[in-house]
Order: sequence, then C-alpha cells, then structure tokens
Amino acid sequence: MIEKFPAYWLLLGAVIQPLLPKEGRRWSFLLWPIMALATVFLTPNGDWVTGTLLGHDLVIVRIDALSRVFGIVFAITGIIGGIYALHIRDTSQQCAALLYAGGALGVTFAGDLLSLFVFWELMAAASVWLIYSRRTKESGAAANRYILMHLFGGSLLMAGILLRGNMAVEAIPQHSAGLAEWLMLLGVALNTALPPLHAWLPDSYPRATVTGAVFLSAFTTKSAVYVLARMYPSWEILIAWGVFMALYGVVYAVLANDVRGILAYHIISQVGYMVCGVGIGTDLAINGVAAHAFCHVLYKGLLFMGMGVVIKTTGIQELHRLGGFWRRQKLAVFLFMIGAFSISGFPLFNGFVSKSAIIASAFDEHLNAVGLLLLLASVGTFLHTGLKIPYFVWFGPDRGIKPDKAPTNMYVAMGIGAFLCTLIGVAPGLLYAYLPNEMSWGPYTLHHLGETIQLLTLTFVAFWLLRPKLAGQALLPVDTDWVYRKPLARLGSGLVTAVNVLFATCARSSRRFAIDAQRFLANPVAFWRGMDHKTYDNDEDRPTIAVSAFLALVLVGILALWIAG
Repeated sequence: MIEKFPAYWLLLGAVIQPLLPKEGRRWSFLLWPIMALATVFLTPNGDWVTGTLLGHDLVIVRIDALSRVFGIVFAITGIIGGIYALHIRDTSQQCAALLYAGGALGVTFAGDLLSLFVFWELMAAASVWLIYSRRTKESGAAANRYILMHLFGGSLLMAGILLRGNMAVEAIPQHSAGLAEWLMLLGVALNTALPPLHAWLPDSYPRATVTGAVFLSAFTTKSAVYVLARMYPSWEILIAWGVFMALYGVVYAVLANDVRGILAYHIISQVGYMVCGVGIGTDLAINGVAAHAFCHVLYKGLLFMGMGVVIKTTGIQELHRLGGFWRRQKLAVFLFMIGAFSISGFPLFNGFVSKSAIIASAFDEHLNAVGLLLLLASVGTFLHTGLKIPYFVWFGPDRGIKPDKAPTNMYVAMGIGAFLCTLIGVAPGLLYAYLPNEMSWGPYTLHHLGETIQLLTLTFVAFWLLRPKLAGQALLPVDTDWVYRKPLARLGSGLVTAVNVLFATCARSSRRFAIDAQRFLANPVAFWRGMDHKTYDNDEDRPTIAVSAFLALVLVGILALWIAG
C-alpha cells in the first residue's frame, strides 16, 4: 500500500537524488513530484496506510476531497518549482525541496496527529535549508530565527497532542475545546504567520535562495490552512484573526522595500482570507478556503518566480534601486502581470473565482463588516502587488540597469503557472469539481463584476496620484521582530556577559582553591601559619605537645557533652 502514499515518491526521491549521475539529477528532480501527482489523482478516497504505535491507531494516509485538492496543488508546485530550478546544480537544495514538499503532502494526508506532527517537523527542518543555502550572513541569521520559531510552534503542537490523547485528525467543536486544543491551535496558527507570531515569514522568505522562495511560498502557510480547515472549522475567533491578517499584511507592504518582502507580507494578507473562511465554516466558506489556497499557491509562486528572475539577472532586490529596464524583460513583465492580476482578483484570472467565494460567504452569514473589510484588503493587494511592484521594478525611473539573460527554464515554469492561473479564471468549474462541498455559487455575476471593476479602477487612480509616496525607501521596516532585534538582543547580550563573568569568577576561584589545597597538603602547619614553606620540615614545623594536649581536651569535652545529652 505504500505506493498509495503520495509523499512516498518525494521522500524516496530525496534519498535517491544524491546517488544519481550529475546530469541526470536535474530531470529526475521532476520525476518525483510527477509520480506524487499521479498518486493523488489515481488513489480513491479512504484509509490506505495504517498501523499502530504504543496502543494508538495510526492512519498515515487518509484521502478525501479536502485533502485531495490541497495535495493536487502541492504536487503541481513541486513540478513547476522543479522546472524553475532546472539550472540549479546544488543537490542539497534539490533534496531539501523534495523533503519539504513530501512533508507538506504528509501533513495533508495524515489521518492521525502523530503522523501529522512528524511531517510537520520534517517541513520545518527541510525548509530552513532553502534559506541557509543562499549562504550569506543575513540568510544564515534569518534561518536561525526561522527554525527557532518553528521549533517553538512544533512544541506547542506536540504539547497539545500529548494532552489531548485522542490521535484522530478530525473537526473539533469550539465549545468542547480545552487546553490541548488551544495549544494545538496556537502551534498551527504560527505556521499561518498569524500576527504577532508572523515576523519569521517576511524575515526569512526574502533571504532564501531564488528557487527556494518559490517552494517556501507554497507549502508552510497553506498546509497550516489545511489543518485549520480540517480541525477548526467554525471557530469564530478565526474570523477576527483572519480579517486582522488580511489588513495587517497590506498595511506593512507599504513599508517594505525588498521586492520579495512585499510579496511575503501579501502572503500574510491572503492567508488571512483563508483563516477567516475557516472561521465562517459554511460549505461555501470552506470551498472558498480550498479554492483560494489552490489559486494562491499558483499565483504567489508565479510572483516569486518573476521577482526571482529580477534578482537572478540584476543581483538587486531593493525596490528603490530598480527600475527602467522593462524592455529587456518583456516576457517576465507579461507573465508577472498575470500573477499580479490573479492576486488582485481581476475577472478572468483565478483570484477572482476563489477569493470572492470567501467574501460572499461572509455576506451570506450577515457578517457585513467582515465582507467590507476583506474588500478593503483587496484594494491594498492590487495597489502593492498589482501596481507598486511592477511599476517601480520595471517601469520606474531608468537607473541604467542592464540585466543578464535569465535561464529559459525559469520562463517555462512561469509560463505554466500563468497558464493555470488564466485557465482556472476562465473555467472555474475545473477547480470547483474538486472542492470538498457541492458548489452552486458562481463568481461571474453582474453585481460581482461591477463591484470588482469599480474597486480596481479607483485603486489604479489612487496609485497614480500617490506614486511618489509609494516608492521604496532604503529602510528596514521593524515589525514585531523589534522585540528580538532590540530589547531581547540586549537582554541576550547581557545574559551572555553575566554568564561569562560568572564562569570567569568560578574559574579563578577553582584555580585559587587548587593552589591552596596543594599548599595545605604539602605542609598543613606552614599553610595554617601563613608561611611559604614548600615541604614539611620535621624539626621546624612539627607542632608542640601543647597543641596535642589542647586537641585531646577538646575531644574529651565533646564526648562528655554527648554522653550527658
């Protein structure tokens, strides 16, 4: 039955990949996600890999409609990301990407919490290497912070699993939740980049390798969304958290200067829609969550690939240093704009047919304020990703940049992503057929089209008027990471200094004690008298009879008191 485990092929590939001839590794890197995708499509619903451990039933592979739709897009991302990285010769990155994708598929199809936790931690361990692999001082520091945060989240998740005892991955009613369920929720929420536990994402993704960032944008946050949809539907607290995320991400994108940093903040915003949809919890909302996660993986990967081409060919990723070379990268601009239109919710692109389902579910449940705030967040998305990035990266003031030629495979991968974004936007039924609930709602209504066109038009006018204010600045925006960049850094430095002083004091005291012990053992009498004799002299240092008599009297007195007592 192991061949019905989609993650099996990716994990197997990570083991075999280093053993293959160098020229064969590039193409075999594509074989493993293709096999995984075929497995996802061909394996029917049900429990396929089961077992027991310490009296607990394990369901390592459970396939149903919800897990299948997430599994399909994760496997597709593995293929597109593999094509995008065909020019890479770093086997360690290939293996890390396969393990990372395998971990995401393992989480998606896990039917018990223990299996889910194992794959959850595998994702953290594998993904951090995609940040380390850039091999800069900044990427190394970001990777350290990244893994510490994810180990903390994993610890919360494991604590909740141990307290809960029940290993089933199943929906949990909010009214029956205890400490265990809340601990698991916090552990999962950290991977969604829920503020204030989110700073790891805009800190690390811009510092990852060009190809690694494509994989990072797909798996961690969306696998966490899947777990929320599986275990925490209709938890009302997620509605407020989701709306806050949707707005928080677009606000902080104003301050970001790193092109991938802007995209990273918009991951937080877009995942906010999904978290909010999980909180609403209706059939339409959960369909919207699954559809938007699917579409988000595609267009966000396309956007990261577009910025990857810029970084690969210019060596620059700061917005204020780019501009004026669109004629040299017309294809990259064209394909990037498809991703930009998709994330902004343009009609005929996939974001229009997925994001709107979540907003519609909010209005259906009479959560009018929630729906309006999510529409407001859409304005910010188009403003920054659809307009600010392409304008200032390619169309802004000419700074004399002459980019190198990008590898052809990078454009091929972008083309596949752009095609899928457009195909789903034009024919949403292709995606709706795989959603977990029956889908009777449709996005192409006159009301929805009119509303969208008005919002996009007003946003474009606002951008054109505010262009000078939106240009990037050579600043590092301080988010909640201020806590560990400032006070905690100083506290850590102080603690290190205090520990160093303590150890130095202990070392000096130990050395002094050793010297004194040696002197005492060499000549106790001389040591007692404060003399510097090196060895004992029988004639000079021997105690008088009076000392012996005094000690004898003291001993007799102590014995007498003890007997009398």
